[in-house]
Amino acid sequence: MRHSEFWERMELHLGEAYAHVWASTQSLGELGSRTPTDALDAGVDPKLVWRAVHANLQLPASER
Repeated sequence: MRHSEFWERMELHLGEAYAHVWASTQSLGELGSRTPTDALDAGVDPKLVWRAVHANLQLPASER
């Protein structure tokens, strides 16, 4: 998954403006208590970040 696909998915589920706010303020244990934005900036694979977000938001399995 590319960064652009990650952000497309985030915006689809949270809205264009809120997706970026949420990703920069929510610390996720699956990401070492980092925010999704911090994890991406640290070089974590966007697919792994998406999986953590997906689990946190309790999205349907079809959205994985």
